[in-house]
Amino acid sequence: MTDPRTYPDRPYLAVSAAIIRDGRVLVARRAKGASTGLYTLPGGVVEAGETLHQAVVREIAEETGITIEPVALAGQREFITRDDAGKVSRHFVILCFAARWLAGEGTPQIEELSELRWLRPGELASLKTTEGLAEIVAAAFERMEGI
Repeated sequence: MTDPRTYPDRPYLAVSAAIIRDGRVLVARRAKGASTGLYTLPGGVVEAGETLHQAVVREIAEETGITIEPVALAGQREFITRDDAGKVSRHFVILCFAARWLAGEGTPQIEELSELRWLRPGELASLKTTEGLAEIVAAAFERMEGI
């Protein structure tokens, strides 16, 4: 079966979460796809009939086993890749949420993620990350201040 997200006829809507716990954020290393080996925020595609909050709660639970409370939108990113001929091979519009950790220690869903790490924002600079990760994390911490 072919992945419909490969060579799409439209962008896919996705969500991710900057999960904040004790001054740290959860980052995940991707195990497959165009971002293999890069650290990013956990998340995934919104399913038909789901609200954005339902989708981000479900995706985080599926990918990490962690329960979260989405608090505020921290930003957005677009992920577009093209093949050697210039044809769009992947296109995702990702809404990134600041989220409060509620429960669970985190176990990576091996098919999607190879590692989970709780890091202070300043530690992201030493990792290979997806584009804009540090900015989204900084925005998430700002949204969480005073809440």
